[in-house]
Amino acid sequence: MEKKGIEYLRNKLRARSGRVRHKFKQYDMKYIDNDRSITISDELRANYRAVLGWCTKSVDSIADRLVFREFDDDVYEINQIFQMNNPDVFFDSAILSALIGSCSFIYISEGVEGIPRLQVIEADKATGVLDPITGLLTEGYAVLKSDERGNPSIEAYFEPFRTTIINQGIYQAFNHNVPYPLLVPIIHRPDAVRPFGRSRITRAGMYYQKYAKRALERSDVTAEFYSFPQKYILGMETDAEKWDTWKATVSSMLRIDKDSDGGHPVVGQFTTSSMSPFMEQLRMAAAGFAGESGLTLDDLGFVSDNPSSSEAIKASHETLRIMAKKAQRCFSSGFLNVAFLACCLRDDYPYYRHEFTKIKVKWENVFEVDASGMGLLGDAIVKINQAIPDYFDKDEVRDMLGR
Repeated sequence: MEKKGIEYLRNKLRARSGRVRHKFKQYDMKYIDNDRSITISDELRANYRAVLGWCTKSVDSIADRLVFREFDDDVYEINQIFQMNNPDVFFDSAILSALIGSCSFIYISEGVEGIPRLQVIEADKATGVLDPITGLLTEGYAVLKSDERGNPSIEAYFEPFRTTIINQGIYQAFNHNVPYPLLVPIIHRPDAVRPFGRSRITRAGMYYQKYAKRALERSDVTAEFYSFPQKYILGMETDAEKWDTWKATVSSMLRIDKDSDGGHPVVGQFTTSSMSPFMEQLRMAAAGFAGESGLTLDDLGFVSDNPSSSEAIKASHETLRIMAKKAQRCFSSGFLNVAFLACCLRDDYPYYRHEFTKIKVKWENVFEVDASGMGLLGDAIVKINQAIPDYFDKDEVRDMLGR
């Protein structure tokens, strides 16, 4: 296959990195919507700018449930490599970054004592040419370090059997015995249209969050008039003493004298706007976001009156469970590719990829089994093992219980 070259990959990263940084701003709740309002000025909106974390909740709701356990049938001692690379942080960082930016990248390099070093790189700092059959790259590019202005200062160009480091224009090549580039993508929900996957932060999710933020901003402005309703006076003489506006608003007693003819002005108050429509609008936005992300209204802060049981919670999160299982399948392929290349680098031997197909990635259960569920499952296992001896062993029982 003809190589694209480093300049092609640099241009590709520049074209894609802006959208990824936009998703990370949404996750960090730092993105400011620039929509203009026909009723509220920009200066007034700046004083009542709303912040919502629904997109953050959408990502964390799956990321916190994806817990990597181990590689099963580990004949190549893969688990040792990951144990030496701080697995508690490594897997969580790679998964979270992939859920936000649709993919993340693992940079594999030589480490101490012959154990490869694994480094997570966000999608706005790396790219490559993907082989859709294997899920590996044919060539890759990554920004390892940036200066204060965000310009790349240390770059890396990845090829089969070679990694080139570019440090301020100085090229330094490192040869290795790995038949693929040492940059592996971890992709969330890839398909034929989007081989580098899809982000958990969708356009529909961002719309519903922006819709809810606008409702909150309008409700904050309306609350000012709701707290201090506007008043009026009819029949006041033009030469009457003028009142201070703040005094007229907060005073508990106002004195208005009659004129020489015995008449007096009429004091009234404008009808205040109700806050109920804004709450209904916010709840409608939450319902739309919940349907898009697989969450429930309880997850978004609209707590129901009756507490749910463990089985009811699982039933309400069925869509979320299916999404999490799909993410496990996608990430399993990526982490197995990391293990394959890390073993090649550690042993200095170009293994065949099909030799690693029998190794399975095990995850903890998306939902833990409660005490009642464990009792029911235990009774079923005992009955099945009585009918078919040794049908379930302890490893299979642990996979079902998740503990």
